[in-house]
Amino acid sequence: MACISNDPSFELNKKLGQDINFKAFEPLVKISKESGIKRFIFASSSSVYGIKKEKNVNEEMKLEPLTDYSKFKAECEKVLKKYQSSDFTTVTIRPATVCGFAPRQRLDLVVNILTNLAYHKRSITVFGGNQLRPNIHIDDMVEAYLLLLKTPNNKIAGKTFNAGYENFSVEKLSLDVKSVIGDDVKLVFSKTDDNRSYHISSEKIRNELGFVPKKNIRDAAQDLKNAFEKKVLENTLENEIYFNIKRMKTLNLK
Repeated sequence: MACISNDPSFELNKKLGQDINFKAFEPLVKISKESGIKRFIFASSSSVYGIKKEKNVNEEMKLEPLTDYSKFKAECEKVLKKYQSSDFTTVTIRPATVCGFAPRQRLDLVVNILTNLAYHKRSITVFGGNQLRPNIHIDDMVEAYLLLLKTPNNKIAGKTFNAGYENFSVEKLSLDVKSVIGDDVKLVFSKTDDNRSYHISSEKIRNELGFVPKKNIRDAAQDLKNAFEKKVLENTLENEIYFNIKRMKTLNLK
């Protein structure tokens, strides 16, 4: 998980992104194994699939990453598999986009962006609207990692699992957020050149490991609304700590 996260952040400095996200990865895996670590869980990304025509994208489908960020995620998956052994269990998880309130808050992810704008601007601009976006609540994502830590080796060794829940359109996400934040929130529709649309399947992790998310988009929006009301999160439209790109630019990581 220690990497430059998401496409826009990676694009700020491709060399730095490659050094951190890819070149440092195999040495980290090797050192872990040599140090007696028994299990290595890699947080990949559902973006490694690229754009698929299939309605349900599963773990057996070909990886066709479209960006450097997702390309290096896919390459790291290949590296990790080489180190799988009887005394070193490796497993890869491909999360959907995470949403909801967290101690290390991000507000540059789709549901969180929509909720932040809805609460503070009382307006959401919906770019396109029909594109499907898979999401998972941060609390469920944490539970997924805990599950991978506790599951017996024989059930996860060398395997890959998607982890998502709701594959809703951007318009549906906006409507769910509005239902939580308030009826006065306006939806403004705009055309977009970003027509990426994908629906990841999480049947494998449910069938093989029994993982079923407990929270949904409305829960994520409600958690953020509570944080805004309690002033746990402040100046959320401008504060750079909630936005990876802004923070990286301030630190001169560009």
